[in-house]
Amino acid sequence: MTEIITRPHEAISLGKSTQIKDLQRITRDWYIISLTLKKIRLPLKQGIYLYDPKNKFMKKALLFLAILTGGFAMAQQKSTGDDAWKKIYRAFATKTNDLVHTKLDAKFDYSKSYLNGKVWITLKPHFYPTDSLELDAKGMNINKVEIVKAGKNMPLKYSYDSLLLDIKLDKTYKKDESYVIYIDYTAKPNEFRTEGSAAITDAKGLYFINPTGEDKTKPTQIWTQGETESNSVWLPTIDKPDQKTTEEFNLTVPDKYVTLSNGKLTAQKKNGDGTRTDTWVMELPHAPYLLFMGVGDYAIVKDTYKGKEVNYYVEKDYEKVARKIFGLTPEMIKFYSEKVTGIDYPWVKYSQIVGRDYVSGAMENTTATLHQESAQQNARELVDGNGWESTIAHELFHQWFGDLVTAESWSNITVNESFADYSQYLWFEYKYGMDEAGFENYNEMQSYLISPGARNLDLVRFYYSNREDVFDQVSYPKGGRILNMLRYYVGDDAFFKSLNEYLTANKFGNGSAVKLRLAFEKVTGKDLNWFFNQWYFGSGHPKLELSYAYDATTQTQKVFVKQTQTGDKLFKLPLAIDIFNGTAKTRYNVWAENKADTFSFTVSSKPDLVNVDPQRVILAERKDDKTLAEYIHQYNYGGFYLGRREALESAVKSISDPAAYNLLVKALSDPYYRIRLRALTNLANAKLDAAAISKIEAIAKNDDHKVVKAGAIDILAKLKNDSYKDFFIKGCRDSSYSVAGASLEALALIDSKEAVGIATALSKDVNKGRLVSAISNVIIKNGDESAFDFISGKFKDMPLTFTKINAATSFADYLNKVSDINKFKKGVDMIVDFRDEIPASARPQTDPLINTALKSLADKREAAGAKEMADYVKSKLPAVK
Repeated sequence: MTEIITRPHEAISLGKSTQIKDLQRITRDWYIISLTLKKIRLPLKQGIYLYDPKNKFMKKALLFLAILTGGFAMAQQKSTGDDAWKKIYRAFATKTNDLVHTKLDAKFDYSKSYLNGKVWITLKPHFYPTDSLELDAKGMNINKVEIVKAGKNMPLKYSYDSLLLDIKLDKTYKKDESYVIYIDYTAKPNEFRTEGSAAITDAKGLYFINPTGEDKTKPTQIWTQGETESNSVWLPTIDKPDQKTTEEFNLTVPDKYVTLSNGKLTAQKKNGDGTRTDTWVMELPHAPYLLFMGVGDYAIVKDTYKGKEVNYYVEKDYEKVARKIFGLTPEMIKFYSEKVTGIDYPWVKYSQIVGRDYVSGAMENTTATLHQESAQQNARELVDGNGWESTIAHELFHQWFGDLVTAESWSNITVNESFADYSQYLWFEYKYGMDEAGFENYNEMQSYLISPGARNLDLVRFYYSNREDVFDQVSYPKGGRILNMLRYYVGDDAFFKSLNEYLTANKFGNGSAVKLRLAFEKVTGKDLNWFFNQWYFGSGHPKLELSYAYDATTQTQKVFVKQTQTGDKLFKLPLAIDIFNGTAKTRYNVWAENKADTFSFTVSSKPDLVNVDPQRVILAERKDDKTLAEYIHQYNYGGFYLGRREALESAVKSISDPAAYNLLVKALSDPYYRIRLRALTNLANAKLDAAAISKIEAIAKNDDHKVVKAGAIDILAKLKNDSYKDFFIKGCRDSSYSVAGASLEALALIDSKEAVGIATALSKDVNKGRLVSAISNVIIKNGDESAFDFISGKFKDMPLTFTKINAATSFADYLNKVSDINKFKKGVDMIVDFRDEIPASARPQTDPLINTALKSLADKREAAGAKEMADYVKSKLPAVK
């Protein structure tokens, strides 16, 4: 996937009174999306933002994720409409024949969105002799099926049902006796129809984007998306993850375009008809779902790693910022090669390409990762931080875990995706330190814990309704957290050595959770069945209640750990416990494995703090019985991100206590910017003294992180102090969309006329991020009926995002100012059309928000005597049951 300089921003707690407008602050946040969108086959548009990264993991923030995923977690096991899948064991695909090599000659018919192909497939029996071959070939016209013998082609008998091509070979072939099949065919991806699932709405494999150039706002491109088993829509093959093939692709395209595929570009030949044929050769074997073709008018920005090409294919408007987006890639390759896997990057090159209208988040095609268009960010967006860095890291790490060693079946997708998920943590730990890694770990953990239904699913899943179902919050963030626990249990040296052992033993082959366990056991000498049975082949997580008691007479500190999760399952948990007396810390290591465990430690005086699992490694829900004083000590001396964050959450609940307030003010100077941002959030509704205001003013002017500056401006805005006017006006032109958006909305609170004038002027420029919603909100809130065309136009052009949900409620409020009945109805229709455009599985969350705004509009119009308008709105609302 794609990210680079910054990370998603801090989360805030949402109270019952929180309105959608509270979700509108700061900048884009692609964190949750990068967790799951990678495998959610939904068409995404440029500019998908979460405007308050601070809200990322709260329930309302997950609303947008629900929109994109179509009710992802809850719908996963319901795609067939019955429970028959519960009895179907999902084994790895039986191997009768093995792929060896694939040679493709491809020509593209842009007018029909067809691929005219000729393919030579080299195969051999896996073990048993065979006289037949079954290939996946979906929705094609099959013109010829022949076997190549001594340079000559001989026709073969075959049957074809539009999904499977059954071929009768010319004889019985024995193990290691190879043969070559030639197929002449036409792929028609736009005419292929498949049922899909909750996670996949489109599986046609080959995508022609604006193929005839009719849309002047969009480039003409071709790209492919193979995972899970969609490459067989454009290429006859054995489309299973336990197959591996080398390849030679000869792609004939208009000469004005560039191409990208797996492996190395070895030749380019100009043809006499305005086309060019590019030859791409992949000499090392990889899985069929990783085969890739990309075609378009791209700028190629070149980088290197140890003499290997590292290239970035971007639309030409983004050529100058490509290195700011992707430029950490060589350093990532070095880190993953040397520090994590101990295996140097195994492939001949690494390229990354951006595709318009991409149906996923990103895809780790071997040597040729495809990213969706939101990876392309302009210079001002990048001032706020590249929201795609974790995606770049995630997809790159797949080149080892997924591409070099591939899950033997979709049931074992954890050995691909959990590792790629955890690679994000490893990168942030290395590049930015433990606080950023702690933030990553916390957010990943929360994204799993708040996912409905996820706790009932095993990590290794041999039973599922649709293979797409396994791409979820269990395989991604939960699996990543399980790897983190495994790392802390065995230790760093053993952990990374075990990764090397697993990759080395299975390279260019297939992996599974069992093979992973065996690698760890070989390195550590420990029996790890208990760990893998508990976490990989089991479901759920512990709920922990922690409490403490000190006996001064016996100088004994007791720590009580209760497991309160429902059911009979108990977890075996290795726990670190830190006991603080002043700044002095003593660490103890214990095992919790009962419904209730009591641990006793001799301590000469009552500790200032007892901190169980200080780095919050254990994947669990926890209830911790600490006092405010203990939380303050935890902030001052606990040392880790989440401990400080927890202290701030405790403080905001007791903000009337001077000690709590002083802690929040102190945290404004924390060295980690996310803690400063959290402190600002928690002070948002506090009565601020002069010292705190002075600190916030300094942050607004001088903080190194633009999103923190914007957070400080949000606090200053609430003061409605006219002396800030010039500062806010200047901020409206800041290079950061976050700062500019915050400044504009702050200005509107003290001089709405000036703010509308600036918003109108700014609307003529290219704007993204928070500034988009700020401009719309200021004009909507303060504009009159003459602004209808501008406001309705902006609303129409907004992509399906949190911002548009927010804008819909604001737009409905604005329509109360509109007296023209035709404009009024047009505006109502636009809101209703947007409401109905949202995927059905997400509408239980979104409809109440939008319908409440419409009902409020109807009530206001009725109260004003505008019965026709009121009735029109009511006609668009669902009947009251």
